[in-house]
Amino acid sequence: MNILREKIKKSEKTCGTLVSLTDPALCEIMGIVGYDYIWIDMEHTYMSYKEVLCHLNAARSVGAASVVRLPQNDLTVTKKILEMGPEGIIFPMMRTPEEVREMIGATLYPPHGTRGFGPMRAIRYGETDCKYYTDEESFELCRFMQIEHVECVENLEEIVKIPYIDGFIFGPNDLSGSLGELGNVFGDKTMDQIRRALKIVKENGKYVGLATGDLRPETLRFWSELGIDMMTVGADWNFVFDAAKNTRNLLQKYHMEA
Repeated sequence: MNILREKIKKSEKTCGTLVSLTDPALCEIMGIVGYDYIWIDMEHTYMSYKEVLCHLNAARSVGAASVVRLPQNDLTVTKKILEMGPEGIIFPMMRTPEEVREMIGATLYPPHGTRGFGPMRAIRYGETDCKYYTDEESFELCRFMQIEHVECVENLEEIVKIPYIDGFIFGPNDLSGSLGELGNVFGDKTMDQIRRALKIVKENGKYVGLATGDLRPETLRFWSELGIDMMTVGADWNFVFDAAKNTRNLLQKYHMEA
């Protein structure tokens, strides 16, 4: 059973965080803390296939769903990650219906799509019947598209109708960049596009996510009240850096300057 899909079916709010460093213990820690899912990032990191597999195993060991963000428009990486059996995948920087159809098609076996046959971990190395996997279980994968460019918003009325998409995830920084205002996430231009897209996605009954590194309570409250279902907040390196810096400051104050 895909625990993330079950939550989406029930329209439950979920919370997750991003893992970009390579030690699988990080996934274990995040799962133990209680995050619903771990966002394993391959788009902006140096993570290898083997390291992704170790993260997937670590997340599963503590009952957390794993969602892998893939490199942009990379069919080879998509195929290899699918064979590892994550609970979900994220396609970044989608812009056109044609791009989305190609990426979604790569996750589906014929006649629904173009995915080549060769599952390994996905069928638990033979424990799961291959036909059952292709006909039933492969459809349990959660498929997410990232809204990170104004062109995606402009095409969203058509994109949202494409079958087998479970949700859309906003990347506010890149979206603001596509509008010529990189980093101005709460500017009128970016927020107008987010509200426009959010309305389209919600009207079509799709799950809505957002990724942010802004941990201020007022920011998290703002996004939640706006209607975000799936909140991905912070990252492993953020947590390590911030905790280390805070501890260093305490030592500076109470030890070095004493």
